[in-house]
Amino acid sequence: MWTLAEPGRGKLVEKRSRFLSFAYPVVTEGEATARVKALRREYHDARHVAYAYRVLSSGGIIERADDAGEPVRSAGWPILELLRGRDLVNVLVAVVRYFGGVKLGVGGLRRAYRDVAALALEDADITGFVPREEICLVFSPDHSGHVYPLLSRLGGVVRSHDFVGGRVVLRVGMPRDKVAELREMARPWGEVRPLE
Repeated sequence: MWTLAEPGRGKLVEKRSRFLSFAYPVVTEGEATARVKALRREYHDARHVAYAYRVLSSGGIIERADDAGEPVRSAGWPILELLRGRDLVNVLVAVVRYFGGVKLGVGGLRRAYRDVAALALEDADITGFVPREEICLVFSPDHSGHVYPLLSRLGGVVRSHDFVGGRVVLRVGMPRDKVAELREMARPWGEVRPLE
């Protein structure tokens, strides 16, 4: 399986219709839908904002595709097929379409949505998927010099940083096979908690 380390973008003009594509790494369905809502706000003057995503959950891979008013299976579905074909997980691809006045037909729409989605994925940084567990790491600020190098060495990704009651609280995406090692190494100066 593969995922994105960095987002990507693409652009395509087909018979005067403009297609803008955006590929994002996402961790949850909520994050994917929030990104789509943000794109719909930003490109409020566009005719369509179609998308597809694949997110890994404890129950398996969750897949969603939305044609956003285009003919059935002509927009979101080709994007989803592309994500499946490339074995991508925790990825959202959204395509904004500005209608150019010339109808493309279902086949033309499918090709255009697939091709512009592929351009965003080509622009993105694709990397091997590492299953992660979201955890909370709590420690005294005095130990920051130990924490960040340790997280870097173990492959942890800091998702958020907070300061509560004189202690640093980090939300961290850790490779699942490294959580026990982090918990053991953090014992003298902090604690690892499940994400609340």
